[in-house]
Amino acid sequence: MSGASDERTTGAEDKVREVQKRYGRIAEAGSVGCCEGPSTTTVKAEAIGYEREALACVPEGADLGLGCGAPIAALELRRGEIVLDLGSGAGLDAFLAAREVGPEGRVIGVDMTPEMIARAGENARKVGVEHVEFRQGRLESLPVEDGSVDAITSNCVINLVPDKRAVFDEVVRVLKPGGRIVVSDIMLEGRLPPAVENSILAWVGCIAGALQRSEYLEIVERAGLRDLRVLRDVDYLASAGVETEPPTWMSEAGVRPEQLRGLVHSVTFRALKPVS
Repeated sequence: MSGASDERTTGAEDKVREVQKRYGRIAEAGSVGCCEGPSTTTVKAEAIGYEREALACVPEGADLGLGCGAPIAALELRRGEIVLDLGSGAGLDAFLAAREVGPEGRVIGVDMTPEMIARAGENARKVGVEHVEFRQGRLESLPVEDGSVDAITSNCVINLVPDKRAVFDEVVRVLKPGGRIVVSDIMLEGRLPPAVENSILAWVGCIAGALQRSEYLEIVERAGLRDLRVLRDVDYLASAGVETEPPTWMSEAGVRPEQLRGLVHSVTFRALKPVS
């Protein structure tokens, strides 16, 4: 029994290392990676829900085209609040949150990739934003105090974490009573072809590590979050232009875009931590 458990743990950590290497290269290159779209990052960001005016206010290089939704607007942030961004990357959503909470508030971005932390920190220095900080850490063990944040967001990152239950246990731990989350993530509606399920490139491409929608949302509720509402649910691969520009993982797995039609969804949802 212990041997099987060790093997599963090793496999999960191998995936984590691959994700860290891939996103480290993306941070250094400043190029689009996971969930890549058919055109520029700005065009893609608008396509998944960001407003052009908001994008114009973030530092150049903060948007690497890695998201699958636009969760910040639905978070309904208020001045003075403390916000946590899970998997903050180069800082796009953290900087958008900072505009909403103002200098009397605070935004904490957590990312496990040192290169992303360095890039986000440099972006903050370029524009002189002092109420945003970036901390290196794993989402399964957040470097954040208990009950210390008002709101949490994440954009196309939790699918990359092998232990998603641990992530949402941490979400509940660090949220204040009555705090809220808005997350955009990849979820599945049906079984992926085995070649995709077993592809490490499909994992780092945000697909192979995704859960079935029903399982994912059950984990959210079992962690103790309530009033869960799905705000947006779209066929992700269709909206991302994959049928015209298939990503590398699809070619490696030997599958055609039409084989995945309707299976991979971008879902944005909101939930609350109960007051008591």
